[in-house]
Amino acid sequence: MSHSDITAIRGLHYLSGEPVTVTMTSGKISGIHKEEGPQAGDENLPWLAPGFVDLQINGFRGLDFNTIPIAKGTAKSVTSALFEEGVTSYYPTVITNGDDAIEQALRSIAGECREDAATAAGVAGIHLEGPFISPEDGPRGAHGRSFTKAPDWELFLRWQEAAEGRIKLITLSPEWPGTAGFVARCVEHGVQVSIGHTSATDEQIMEAAAAGARLSTHLGNGAHLMLPRHPNYIWAQLAQEELWTCVIGDGFHLPDSVLKVVRRVKGKRAILVSDAVAFSGLAPGTYESHIGGRVVLTPEGKLHLEQSPGILAGSAQMLQSGISHLVYKGIASLSEACDMASVHPAAFMGLPAAAGLAIGAPADLVAFEWTGSRLKLMQTYKHGNRVYTRAGTDC
Repeated sequence: MSHSDITAIRGLHYLSGEPVTVTMTSGKISGIHKEEGPQAGDENLPWLAPGFVDLQINGFRGLDFNTIPIAKGTAKSVTSALFEEGVTSYYPTVITNGDDAIEQALRSIAGECREDAATAAGVAGIHLEGPFISPEDGPRGAHGRSFTKAPDWELFLRWQEAAEGRIKLITLSPEWPGTAGFVARCVEHGVQVSIGHTSATDEQIMEAAAAGARLSTHLGNGAHLMLPRHPNYIWAQLAQEELWTCVIGDGFHLPDSVLKVVRRVKGKRAILVSDAVAFSGLAPGTYESHIGGRVVLTPEGKLHLEQSPGILAGSAQMLQSGISHLVYKGIASLSEACDMASVHPAAFMGLPAAAGLAIGAPADLVAFEWTGSRLKLMQTYKHGNRVYTRAGTDC
């Protein structure tokens, strides 16, 4: 990716609220200069924060990483479109499907990354969500039951070869016999393991964590409608100190009380994800889903089955909406919510962006205004290049 002549941007540091000038050189932050005293125009300065990192993108704006064959240019188009949402790094998510279909999806995404440097810069890795998940109704979610199966190391290696080594995160359920050994092998090969879509016992979750599992995928979703008070697999995952926790913070998937508990319990190990499906980024309306029939996207951003408004059909809100919800509801401060969508996921995945807004960190930045109820993105920078500017803004 070539570097533009954009070398500096003024704004309010998202951690301190102080006016700063951030300089960018050769794709990295080369300086953060505090300003002495107020200057003209300070009241109009945008907030500056690290670019958002999304561990779970199933699709965006009608493009889908799970409709086989994947349309040519999907990864490239999604990468570019996500800049308008402030997402500078993300993990295309391939879900439970037939063995060959998963291989085709992985091969397609990897091929686009190999052929296009800008796509490769945005795609930090691939998230394989399934098929080694629970076959039970509820925990399985919308994943096809006929494709769920026990972890298979040889099959995983076949998929990793198709992905050209880009599978960096896998979601599975430890309820299958032999899962601990599979988890250990993944970790040895540099793949992070997340527990999700599970009906596992406390003991099975503890065993997976002991083997190296370190994350919970969209905790509280992909679960039975009714659970015992205790023990249950949500409490068990919250109690495992080794496990980081991903949550969908759109206000539809989880009650605010749950979001608050996760943030309080996990602290810097709490991560926001969008889990966005292909209908995210589209206008409100009725759409046809290849896995759930007709779905409705409301003006408020809720995606539900047309015949059952109470049943969600996936997530259609992006990370900036999750940040807005957490801050507006008093669940997190602006800086804490931004970190949950940027520094925390980057730290979990071992990305350089974990350094945040600091000298030497990648020059992946967002500039935004806070209206008091929501974040409004103004600009996005990737490797020091200004890759998005909202019409009518000039930072």
